[in-house]
Amino acid sequence: MEIKKVGVVGCGFMGAGIVQVCAQSGYEVMVVDISEETLNKGIATMEYYLNRDVEKGRMSRHDRDLTRARIKGSVVLEDLHDRDLVIEAVPEDSGLKKKVFARLDRICPQHTILCSNTSCLSVTELARVTGRPDRVIGTHFLSPVPRSKLLEIVRADTTDEETLATVKEFGRSLGKEILVAKDTPGFVFNYLLLALIGAAIRLLENGVASAEDIDRSWTLGMGHPIGPLALADFNGLDVGYMVACAMYDRSKDPHLAPSAILKEMVDCGRLGRKTGEGFYKYKDEK
Repeated sequence: MEIKKVGVVGCGFMGAGIVQVCAQSGYEVMVVDISEETLNKGIATMEYYLNRDVEKGRMSRHDRDLTRARIKGSVVLEDLHDRDLVIEAVPEDSGLKKKVFARLDRICPQHTILCSNTSCLSVTELARVTGRPDRVIGTHFLSPVPRSKLLEIVRADTTDEETLATVKEFGRSLGKEILVAKDTPGFVFNYLLLALIGAAIRLLENGVASAEDIDRSWTLGMGHPIGPLALADFNGLDVGYMVACAMYDRSKDPHLAPSAILKEMVDCGRLGRKTGEGFYKYKDEK
């Protein structure tokens, strides 16, 4: 099956990035969000990064304009009625995602492949609310989407071979390296990431070292550009807490249970860079 028209549901930071890479790769993209305000904010974010790529010489003005011309926005989910592939990128709420998938199943043609950008929720459960469980699959993009080289494809228990092959080819067309994972809590990337961040938080809780030194052990020792606590701040502590809760709920593995300090920080509104404070304090970042 050939993919020509792509739909994206949700135009937040992740959704906007997915829209950008799809449009840059030559696909006609329709992005839908709940309101004009959130839609316009997401598109503005995408345009900012496109313009920055032009300024840094990573993209020509001509290619930027072609990319932008391939993108249309809407607040009406029914406008995805002619898409070949739709990627859901709404918040990590199982009930919300199931409602979106059930509606997409009614709106989209039978050939349409329905994908979820979930970080940790069961793709198989999402597939079961549709009449096309064989054409439902996970496409877990990493942040920031345009820069990340990896696309983690999550095969639901019901996903057929043709769907898997088509989505793998689609991912490669976006310039991504493909990793195929089973539908287990956290898949591969987030299982490893949450283990690392959880270990860093426990070191901090136990007073073993400061946040700065814990992160330096990783950046200097492993050559990574950012340490686990700074990365948690970048991704959003509320997002990390939500993912950890979902992974623990699915697995009941005590190693995946979110820490008390993380819950306390989220309850206090210290969510990382987006609120100006998390494990670190950030000047003029809100």
